[in-house]
Parts: sequence; C-alpha cells; structure tokens
Amino acid sequence: MDTLAVVLQEPENIDLRRVDLTPPGDDDVVVDVAWSGISTGTEKLLWSGRMPTFPGMGYPLVPGYESVGRIVSVGANAARETDRRAGELVFVPGARCFGSVRGLFGGAAKRLIVSGQKVVPLPEKLGEQGVLLALAGTAFHALAPNGADGELALPDLVVGHGVLGRLIARIASVSGATPPVVWEVNKLRSGGAMGYSVVDPAEDTRRDYRRILDVSGDASLLDALIGRLAPGGEIVLAGFYSAPVQFAFAPAFMREARLRIAAEWRAGDMAQVKKLLAEGRLSLDGLVTHRSAAARASSAYRTAFDDSTCLKMILDWSAAA
Repeated sequence: MDTLAVVLQEPENIDLRRVDLTPPGDDDVVVDVAWSGISTGTEKLLWSGRMPTFPGMGYPLVPGYESVGRIVSVGANAARETDRRAGELVFVPGARCFGSVRGLFGGAAKRLIVSGQKVVPLPEKLGEQGVLLALAGTAFHALAPNGADGELALPDLVVGHGVLGRLIARIASVSGATPPVVWEVNKLRSGGAMGYSVVDPAEDTRRDYRRILDVSGDASLLDALIGRLAPGGEIVLAGFYSAPVQFAFAPAFMREARLRIAAEWRAGDMAQVKKLLAEGRLSLDGLVTHRSAAARASSAYRTAFDDSTCLKMILDWSAAA
C-alpha cells in the first residue's frame, strides 16, 4: 500500500510524491484525507530548517498535524475498543506510517494509517473547518493550566492576531470575562475581531496587564512584555520559539513576574472545544482564508509562509490521484 504525500526532502525543498505505507494493524484505522491544514508555526520551522531538536526530527519527512478525512477501514481492536467505524468523518493529528520517510508530524497525505485511539470524530457540518481543531484545542490548553475541567486562566492581553491568537481571544471572550485586548503590528491582520479589540502595541500605554498570553513565537519580545505587567502578573508563552528565551532579571524581579509555558492540546481540551462548537459559542468562521489543490502543494506552502493575508491555508486532496 502506498499514498501520495507532501514530502520535505530537506529545508526549502518540498514536493508531492508517492511514499510507502506501513500495513495497518488491528489497532489502526485507515483514513482517506479530504483536507489538511498548513501550520505557519511548526511547519514553517521544519521548512526553513530552524526547528530545534525534536523527537523524530530528520529529513525527508511528511509534515502536518491538521488533517480531516473519512475512515475507510477499521482494525478489529479499533472497532471493539474505540467504536470507530467506516464512513466516519474524523480529525487526524498526524501519523507515522510512511516506511522509511519520517512522519513529523505526518498528516499531509492522501491516505493515513493511524491508531484508532488518536482520531477524533467530527460532526459532518464542520467540514473543512475541522482542520482547525488542533489549534482550537491548543488555544484552550493555554487557558487551562489546571486541566481542561479546571478554572480558566483568562488573559487580558493576547500578543498576535494569527489563527491561534484569534482562537484564544474568541474562547476568552465567550468564557464570562472581559474580552482581552489583542496586539497586532501587521495592519493586514488587524481585522476580523469577534467581541474584542485589536490594537497596535505602539498605541497602547497600559502597564498593568495581569496576564499576557504571547503566541507570536518571537522570543525577543519578553522584556517588552514584562514591562507591561502589573505586579505579580503572569506571561504565558503559547507560541513555538526557535530562539532561546531570555529576559532581564531586574524588571521581572521588581514585578515578581511569573512565567508559564503552554504546550499542545490534550484530549480534555479537545472535548471542551467540541462542546463549545456544538453549543454555538465558539465560531471557526473567517480563519480558513486560502485553499489549494494538493497537486500545488509546493506553491501553497510558500503562500502560507510568505503571504501575511493568509491565516490558514488548506490543501484539498479530493482530486489527488
């Protein structure tokens, strides 16, 4: 068995080609992918060669962790233990099923073989927006330091108005607190707010933010953010930082600043996001801005990384042979 997949042969060398698939086992499901998203954070670091040391790192590799597709077959154990079934629409957060080609994170392919435990069933109406589920779960995780069922630690400032920043602001805005302020320096990305305000940091004079949630991925901002904190305030790093994170100690000391790092989503975060979507409290509208046939993957990746108007690019695998 083989599949058509996006393959990063080496930094800045991306192509679409056929790769072997590891045969499915009893615990696996086989998924035919309809759409996969392109991450402008981790995938850009892989593409540029700036990804820090990471388990499974190496080239060639299949990127991607934002895939939506339909189950076409289910292993015996997967059917019994996970209740997955053929025909079900699911979110796939990546796979490692490509023989000698690394799967990091392995979701950008026409067909995937993955443990039935890893896929997340989706309502049919979600369609292509399902590729946003990983980012929505990660957004919720950044707001839930005590677990998905605990009290949310809501920010009053979010730094960055990309997809992750927008999702954090949207979730915070519907969670009963005062909507956060969002900083964005790129005027092309300042629109599209839902219930919160977007400002240029140069026009913001506040220095009493209690919790600042940074999704910019820019490690050089930390000193400036500490200078905007109220005493005892917290900075949450929820982006992915390729450069060392460092800061001047004295200003942080004077404020007794706290620093927290938020990682990727967990199962409980995903469940809470699905609940918000089902209740109509969280909207994913306006976040998918660009679409491309999978056959044009190379140019699609460059657009996703270089075009500041592109919030989320998705590859459409429907015509891929």
